[in-house]
This record gives sequence, C-alpha cells and structure tokens, in this order.
Amino acid sequence: MQQDYLGNEVTGCGEGTLRSVDEFIAGFLAYETRAEAILPAADADAESCMANVYAGILWMLLESAQSASHAAKYATAAERAAPRATRREQLNAAMLRAWVDDDLDGTIRICDEITDSFPRDLAIVKVHQYLQFNRGNAPEMLRIVLKIASVNQDVPYVHGMAAFGYEQCHLLDEAESEARAALAMQRKEPWAQHALAHVLLTRGSMEEGSRFLESMADTWSGLNSFMLTHIWWHLALFYISQGRDQEAIAVYDRQCWGIAKDYSQDQIGAISLLARLEIAGIDVGSRWQDVADHLAARAEDTVQPFLTLQYLYGLARAARPQAQTLLESVRLQARRAPKFSRAVWQQVALPACEGLCAYTSGDYESAWHLLGSILPRLAEVGGSHAQRDLFEQIWLDCALKSRRWVAAQQILELRRGADPGGVPVNEMLASVYAKLGLSALSQQSRNRAASTRARYLSRIL
Repeated sequence: MQQDYLGNEVTGCGEGTLRSVDEFIAGFLAYETRAEAILPAADADAESCMANVYAGILWMLLESAQSASHAAKYATAAERAAPRATRREQLNAAMLRAWVDDDLDGTIRICDEITDSFPRDLAIVKVHQYLQFNRGNAPEMLRIVLKIASVNQDVPYVHGMAAFGYEQCHLLDEAESEARAALAMQRKEPWAQHALAHVLLTRGSMEEGSRFLESMADTWSGLNSFMLTHIWWHLALFYISQGRDQEAIAVYDRQCWGIAKDYSQDQIGAISLLARLEIAGIDVGSRWQDVADHLAARAEDTVQPFLTLQYLYGLARAARPQAQTLLESVRLQARRAPKFSRAVWQQVALPACEGLCAYTSGDYESAWHLLGSILPRLAEVGGSHAQRDLFEQIWLDCALKSRRWVAAQQILELRRGADPGGVPVNEMLASVYAKLGLSALSQQSRNRAASTRARYLSRIL
C-alpha cells in the first residue's frame, strides 16, 4: 500500500495526488505555500480520501464565515471515499465533518483518537494544537505533542510544536531547549524560530531576540502569508522596545501589511502592530484607514472571539460604522453561540468588545473597568501571550489617559521587570513618576529610555 512521507498508509491516490498529499503535510508543518497545491489535486481526484480531507482543512484554516461552506464540498468527497480507505483516513474524514459542522468537542475528540493509534499523523497533531490554541488551552497544546513525541524525535517540526506548547505553559527553559533542538536539525523551521522569539520576548532579552530573528531572515522564503507576516511582527516588537521606531514602521509597511490583506491573520497582525506603535507614542499617520477598508467585510464576523476583538478594534479606531455592526453581532453571538463557546462570548468577548469601543471613543473610565474585568480570563478567547498583551497595553493606556497614576505605576513597574531597558515602558514611567512627584525616579526612567535609544541610534549612524 502507498504511504505518505511520514509512513502513514494512504489509499486511492494516483502518483500525482500522493505527491500533493506529501506537499500538503510538509508544507502545512513548515507554513509554506506549497501546501496549497492540495486544492487542485483534490478537485482532480475524488477517490482520494486524504487529498479531500486536506483540502477541507486548508479551507477551514482560512478562518472566515465562508470557510465551512467551502470545506463541506471536500468533506463530502472524503466521506464518499472513506468506505474504501484505511481506519486512519476514515477518522480523518469524520474529523473534518465534525469541524465543518462546528462540533468542536467532537473534532477534538476525534483528533485525539487518531493520534492515539497513528502517532505519525502529524497534520492532525498540528490541527489539534491549533484548535486548542484557539480555545486558550495551553496544557492541552503541550499534552497533544508530548503524547506523540517519542516516536517522532526525527521530525524537527515536532520539536517546534513542543517548544510552542511549553512556551504557552510558561515553561521557558523547556521551550528554548526544544526550539534549539529543532533548529539544530533544520535551520529553516519557522515555528521553532517563532517559539524561541516568544521565549526571548518573555524573558526581556530584546537584544538577543532582534539579533536572532535578523539572523534567520534569510530562511523566510516560500512561507505562507501568516508565517511570513507574523515572524516579522515579532521582530517589530523587539524594535518597538528598543526605540527603533522607524525600523518598526518599516517592518509594518514592507513585511506585515500588504501580503494578503483579506486574510484574517494578516489583518489582526496589522491591527495589533499599529495599536502597539501608537501606544508607544509612534505616529502611524493614516495607516488605519487602509486596514479598515479591508476590515469592512468583517462587520458580522464572529468566527473566533480572538479575531473578532481585533477586527472590532481596527474598525472602531478608524471610526468606521461597521464597528457598531460588529458589536451588535457579538451581542447576538453571546446569545446564540454553541455551548462550548457561549460563556466565552458572554463573559469575556462581549465586555472586551464594549471596552474596546469605549476606549476608541475616549471613554477611558468605562474602558478601564470593562477591560480590567476580563483580563484575568482573557486567555479563554485564544491567541498567544504575546498577542493578548495588546489588550493589557490598551488597559494600561486607559490608566494613563484617565490619570490613574498609582495604578499606572504598578502596571508599568511589573512590565519593566520583563523589559528592563524598554523605551516605551521607561518613557511612560518617567511621565508617571513626574506626576507622582518622584522626580529622581522619573529621571532614572528617562535615562534608561535614552540609553537604549542611543545604543541603537549609534548603530545606524
């Protein structure tokens, strides 16, 4: 019987289809555009269960309101081929059907069943991690990959997945070890690079972080738009901390926005980077308007709460009427969402959206209370620590703009612990300490910010 490149048995595949199946698996794990070749392969080979499963997965990963309807065609084709397929392939078809039908609990249960019996089915491991990431369940992200790790030590992508699972569980030493193991096996392993960037950011190793990513930029070829824009986004975070304002803006303009402007992940990357630049005191000009032009189609998009929060912020920040439409859509979703996500929409996403709208309209008092009430549960909407930090920063900005100097001092000093020489955090502290009448501390903060800026300015000059 035929096998994919990981050794899993595959039925009903012509030679060309099997190559496309392998390209999907390898491209999916490596975040490369070659994975997209599965779509014409599936269209040409209705007898291939796995080609159709993978085509459906690709559509679901588009994260749009139309994803399920597009994926349903491939789910049906996979089900038709399933009676002649292996048990693993039949389970894959069942997983896709559950996902298309928005049965997330069933989807996750089948993913677990597949990898219990077929631990080399790494595409399913990746899907399973993705689903738990979107539910904010970091321990499950880690368990999923550790379960199959012993029989996949030869695969660098497994070490990369383990690294990210560890990092999201705040196990930074273990995360770094796995990321470096992956990179020792294969330098071009963007997910391992990404996981190590998370570790360095969390530790406040800004110099090491920017140098590491800059040294890896030559490997960022053939990547899909999410991975390409997101890893540059991480580099921009280091630049913002270092006071490299123009370089951060240049990364936004050249690398983060403009690759696939209609794609969810590119959109939220642009939104969150623009917001961080503004909070750091950097003028972004009219850039919000271009982003909002592409967000207008998201006015009723409640596919995932984490995405919706950022769509709403982008629309509201650009003063677009679709922001109010989306807020009403969130209110409706809070009433009608499936049981597995209803509480998150009602108790976290809705007050967060209301807080973001209050913030963008200048009602910092309301925004402070609304956002503060949901921050302890924010992980439930999904996203990474680094991504969710946007909402912590907005909350901090509420404190500053509502003149809560005591609260701001407490928040900022905690943040400085993770970014000792950071320019934005120290410039904010300088202002806050001046308001509190602590002039010596204000000057110390100002000196730290100036020292960091000067270090990087001297390199440019």
